[in-house]
Amino acid sequence: MERILATYYIETPFAPGKAAAVLAGEQSSGTFVAVPGETEELKQRFAARVESVELLETVKEPAIPGASSKDGLYHRAIVKVSWSIENFGYNLPVLVSTLQGNLYEITQFTGLKLMDIELPASYGSFFSGPSFGITGCRELTGVYNRPLIGTIIKPSVGLSPEQTAGIVNVLSEAGIDFVKDDELLSSSGNSSFEDRLSAVMQVINRQADKTGKKVMYAFNISGDMDDMLYRYEKIIQAGGTCAMVSINSVGLSAVKKICDQGQLAIHAHRNGWGMLTRHPLLGIDFRAYQKLWRLAGVDQLHVNGIQNKFWESDDSVVNSIDACLTPFYTHKTVLPVVSSGQWGGQAFETWRRTKTTDLLYMAGGGIMAHPMGAAAGVQALQQAWQGAVEGMTLEETAKQFPAFAESVKKFGTK
Repeated sequence: MERILATYYIETPFAPGKAAAVLAGEQSSGTFVAVPGETEELKQRFAARVESVELLETVKEPAIPGASSKDGLYHRAIVKVSWSIENFGYNLPVLVSTLQGNLYEITQFTGLKLMDIELPASYGSFFSGPSFGITGCRELTGVYNRPLIGTIIKPSVGLSPEQTAGIVNVLSEAGIDFVKDDELLSSSGNSSFEDRLSAVMQVINRQADKTGKKVMYAFNISGDMDDMLYRYEKIIQAGGTCAMVSINSVGLSAVKKICDQGQLAIHAHRNGWGMLTRHPLLGIDFRAYQKLWRLAGVDQLHVNGIQNKFWESDDSVVNSIDACLTPFYTHKTVLPVVSSGQWGGQAFETWRRTKTTDLLYMAGGGIMAHPMGAAAGVQALQQAWQGAVEGMTLEETAKQFPAFAESVKKFGTK
């Protein structure tokens, strides 16, 4: 039978091999004590296997609470454990329960992080992946050979549907490619989902009739399953092309159900990501994380941004972009969403480090707070990426493009 291989970064006061064996037993056929029915035949078929243990280093302080060390030493290692797909088949929630379930509770570990997953060939056939991905999002927006430029409606909460539509009108006339609801807004006291959808799509459809370019607006449909399906259909009826889902909030099954509808590009917002990964020895690494959501079928996935306003390092962001762009079976490739405190100035380092324009480059304040207005904010982002790809420096680009020059004055000292 095909097997799934998971790579973990662990810390333990015990021998790493013994701790890994506890993990394998707890997350498959075993428990803390032998039980009737746990035959050798059963274990041979269903028990997880420790495939390898690579000792990295020994430290004197535990990363997180767990069993105390008798000699004051804690051992860090990379361990690989595999499971037969007979254990869970193609059930993503049970797969995650196996790879990331009670093992975080096991006292033998004072640190544990799921770093990567190697999935069998049959998963590529059973799961179809993104319906749109990079190529489909480019076709929907008519943007080729440069990043899609996008923004977030700000203030996040509090604007009326009419005010939101007014901002979208300015942005669409400026040539924006993508706009989205903030994750904090779905249906508020003064901006119901239906009213906002109607007001915004009137602007987008009118502009599309005029210019032939339809702005992609990601309406936040996050909620109960019935509400999400209802809102999804409403977007289609209004002529929209995209829905946003807070994936960590609604869960894998709900996201897959939405993606399986296949008529809208799905913008996957990973808010809550820091809770899952910020500690270096707890949670899940993005390499593993993005594979699960690509199996579910999301088309766009957040990766943070270079020189961002949050905690994540530039190296981590670059690795996340690379993970998204790495081919996954024959599925369409998910579009990395670069965001968090971005303005045109980071385009140069982003291009230098990644050499790709297959990005949705998001700037909220970087567009909305531009000193010449939101329209100039859009132009400044486009100009920055043009300069970066053409090999110009930030200073050279500012000399050539007035809108970008003003953004340098505004944001360049931050």
